[in-house]
Amino acid sequence: MSISPKDVMNLRNRTGLPMMACKKALAEANGDVDAAEELLRKQLKGKMDKRVDRAAGEGRIGIAIGDGAAAIIELRAETDFTAKNEKFVDATNKLAALAMQAEGQGDIAPSDAMAAIIDELRISTGENISLGRARKLSGPGTFGQYVHHDGKTGVLIHAEGPVSDETLRQIGMHITAAVPRPLGISPDDIPADVVEKERNFRVQQAMESGKPKEIAEKIVEGGMRKFFSEVALLEQAFVMDPAKKISDILGEATVKAFIRWEVGETA
Repeated sequence: MSISPKDVMNLRNRTGLPMMACKKALAEANGDVDAAEELLRKQLKGKMDKRVDRAAGEGRIGIAIGDGAAAIIELRAETDFTAKNEKFVDATNKLAALAMQAEGQGDIAPSDAMAAIIDELRISTGENISLGRARKLSGPGTFGQYVHHDGKTGVLIHAEGPVSDETLRQIGMHITAAVPRPLGISPDDIPADVVEKERNFRVQQAMESGKPKEIAEKIVEGGMRKFFSEVALLEQAFVMDPAKKISDILGEATVKAFIRWEVGETA
């Protein structure tokens, strides 16, 4: 059966054992994470790595861009001191490059080479180092990136059309800083449940206002247009020049996908 990369990472974080051992245990347990953990405990007679009891709340985002593909990864550590270490930064970049070379796209399962890098860091730092997430984008077009100066927030962008690396870097900075955070590329990309919740809220407000139905409906639609302008990337006011939208900055180009990750997020 197919083993989810997220389940492999989850089991790795829970047990502190090598990723391939976790993947093998999940395969034997038919993908059941709890059963796989119990299987590993029996195999090791309960001698699990105690370092995993310590929270890995620090870390760094790494991005690698190649020909027709790019990847973003989150490498976690226990302390900010370790996350800023040159060896940790170098490992983050190597892991991103390996994720970019993986077959397929979407969430990437850790390879043997990736696991070896992480295990070496665990040994050298004595900390609970773990791969939080790894995702790959591929296809025709251009890839851009922005990693904040502290390394804790990163944005990977996949664009199509005439656009410079600097423009994509600036849009990445916008995605990092924008409040509210963009939830999709265009209004059509905003999750349906989010849109429904927002619309229901505005309908309730309009009903409580006591205004005639036709006026209330116009108020709701106007409110939804404002909502989309705040959370759809292309509709947002550019943080460096609020007189322009992101769509204006892109010109004839468009964004096909973007990923914004921050260290420690669970989503």
